[in-house]
Amino acid sequence: MDLLLDFVIKVNGVLWDSVLLVLLLGTGLYFTVRLKFVQIRKFGEGFRRIFGGLNLRGKKAGEDGMSSFQAVATAIAAQVGTGNLAGAATAIASGGPGAIFWMWVSAFFGMSTIYAEAVLAQLFRTKVEGEVTGGPAYYIKNGIKNKKIGSFLATFFAIACILALAFMGNAVQANSISDAFNNAFGFSPLIIGILVSILAGFVFFGGMGRIASVTEKIVPIMAAFYIVTAVIIIGMNGSEILPAFKAIVVGAFNPQAVMGGAIGVTVKQAVRYGVARGLFSNEAGMGSTPHAHAVAKVKHPCEQGSVAIVSVFIDTFVILTLTALAIITSGANNMEGLKGIALTQKAFELTLGNFGQGFIAICLLFFAFSTIIGWYFFGESNIKYLFGKKALNIYRILVMVIIVIGSTLKVDLVWELADTFNGLMVIPNLIALLVLSGLVVKSSREYDGVEKDKDIEI
Repeated sequence: MDLLLDFVIKVNGVLWDSVLLVLLLGTGLYFTVRLKFVQIRKFGEGFRRIFGGLNLRGKKAGEDGMSSFQAVATAIAAQVGTGNLAGAATAIASGGPGAIFWMWVSAFFGMSTIYAEAVLAQLFRTKVEGEVTGGPAYYIKNGIKNKKIGSFLATFFAIACILALAFMGNAVQANSISDAFNNAFGFSPLIIGILVSILAGFVFFGGMGRIASVTEKIVPIMAAFYIVTAVIIIGMNGSEILPAFKAIVVGAFNPQAVMGGAIGVTVKQAVRYGVARGLFSNEAGMGSTPHAHAVAKVKHPCEQGSVAIVSVFIDTFVILTLTALAIITSGANNMEGLKGIALTQKAFELTLGNFGQGFIAICLLFFAFSTIIGWYFFGESNIKYLFGKKALNIYRILVMVIIVIGSTLKVDLVWELADTFNGLMVIPNLIALLVLSGLVVKSSREYDGVEKDKDIEI
């Protein structure tokens, strides 16, 4: 296991220390400029569409897709998970408080990237055996003019997505749940893994209708409870709020000034872990959330693009930031030997006592469980692309087995493997986004009234 961990860390060093940092931030900057800061222009509209359509008992989703709110709830369910609780803590432990600043930067530019993903997902959505579906594999294959290259990249993405999210990604979610419950209550990781697997299977076998029904109820409730509690903790440590923001900003450019020379954290590490954990959290550019946005029933693709923007804001600038501030204001980040969810639990425990540790364990159960459902759904779209609906039951059982196995794995290895597969699925998705960027711009201009009388040509 140690040899495998060392190898995976080296692979991630190549992927994340240069290649993906440039690709992700560069693509976000590119779309920000070409779409004239769409993340600012369309933020208000997206906010109104999400909260204007807030409904815990919406219409049942079916073969023709989900409502826009159900789709964005499924997307947020996938985005808001261990990346917000354990991921923020991992970024701070490995890259210092400054890593949070780079999370913000990647999220701001990522908001324009995820807008483009949602628009393309809507434009290229299709039906497989009578059920609406879509995602990067479809806009990669059908959007890239060279059919051989398009087909190869689409297949590569589909395989990488299944491995990254449904398998390795859900292993991370299960690992964090079992670790949190073991720390808080002493429960066996294997037993927790089995229970989570059974609950998840109940949702998986219920199809799109049950997935939409569960996510539209879990997401608003779990987010509200967590936000309120995190705000209380930060308020109780109010005198440390300004120093915390200072540590984040200064640490982004001069980690040694915040952490001391003995820690050895560099700016490069702060950027690397900030962007990597930021991607794992908000998933902008990764090609995951387009699977949910593709099945939304909207009048124009750009409508779903606007709500996708706000989903990144909620994930990173609200929930992840609250987690980071809770950790830093409590002083938990200055304690040695803590990483992942254990660091987040310690922050809540230092302020709220034993209740804090148990509260995070319960929160993580809902956060990570909803992400398991979302990532299963994203993988399902790619199973349909590769094999059709006939392979779904085998896929569902495999994901359930992975959840049990993931609950018992070494946490460092699980996180590093997740980074590897996330990186592999990013590359074909970003290639397609850049190649098809003209179509996104044209669609946006039409929606804005610049090209009202012209048709969108695919």
